[in-house]
Amino acid sequence: MTLVLALVLGLLIGGVLGALGGGGAILTVPLLVYVLGQDARAATAASLIIVGLTAVAGTAGHARAGRVRWGTGVVFGSVGAVAAIAGTAVNRLLNPDLLMLGFAVLMGVAATGMLLRAAPEEQTPPDGPRSVVPGGILAGLGVGFLTGLFGVGGGFVIVPALVLALRMRMPAAVGTSLLVVAINSAASLAARGGGPGLDWAVVLPFTAAAVAGALAGGKVAERLPTALLTRAFAVLLLAVGGCVAVTSAAALG
Repeated sequence: MTLVLALVLGLLIGGVLGALGGGGAILTVPLLVYVLGQDARAATAASLIIVGLTAVAGTAGHARAGRVRWGTGVVFGSVGAVAAIAGTAVNRLLNPDLLMLGFAVLMGVAATGMLLRAAPEEQTPPDGPRSVVPGGILAGLGVGFLTGLFGVGGGFVIVPALVLALRMRMPAAVGTSLLVVAINSAASLAARGGGPGLDWAVVLPFTAAAVAGALAGGKVAERLPTALLTRAFAVLLLAVGGCVAVTSAAALG
């Protein structure tokens, strides 16, 4: 039963990540903890493996369609990688229930941000200068810290940062976001020493299904309005975040 759940949940996470360039990863930790019974700290490490490899697969798919801005992604990701190490250090100091409560707050913020950016494609700013301006660097640092702290990819922050700060079109922002997610996840995982003690019987099938879902999600993104996908996922985030907040607050109390 656990194997089936891991496969189904992996497909869900990968599909959202591939279609939106972010967002799906933020569900990985609560699903690992509350559905598959993982420890909160181990779940954040496992999430980095799942999210990182899924982002690599998603990047490859978008790259074939010319939707990855490699220079911008590498710079953005390299800046975030430094902050990811700091986030990992803080992760080790926090009570697991407090960590999950903070995660619930992050989900609420992410959902709000995704709803605000769920605009029709024609309203997306046209391609402009692609230099990583100060706003983009600050966003990269913030995303990296969140990646290390919570084991999330940060794509829900990266995509709007690329669109608004760097004036990148949405399809390119989605593809480039996955590259940044992959870099940040690798840096965070390295800071944790590779994530010892993980339940590989759960992590491996979850990751394999997520990779397959990411490739399929890239195809879905070509056929459905991004705004529709974003709004639907934001509602899901609010629902899951509320459940996580109640559960973790009760455990702390």
